[in-house]
Amino acid sequence: MTNKYQIVNEIRTLRFFANEMSQQSLAEKVGVSRQTIISIEAGKYSPSLELAFKIAMAFEKNISEVFKYEPKV
Repeated sequence: MTNKYQIVNEIRTLRFFANEMSQQSLAEKVGVSRQTIISIEAGKYSPSLELAFKIAMAFEKNISEVFKYEPKV
């Protein structure tokens, strides 16, 4: 059975509007490596629920404003 949904995120856009926050800066705020942020941002890795909340909190957003579960296109 193939998954017809995917987790997408707005991290790159949010970083842009947060004075071009670097991936390294976000990683330090949430306690992960820069490589983890790169993978999440690119959609290659889905964060744990705890990490997803930490990322949303870093941008002072609700989790639903950062991550979405959408049908694959």
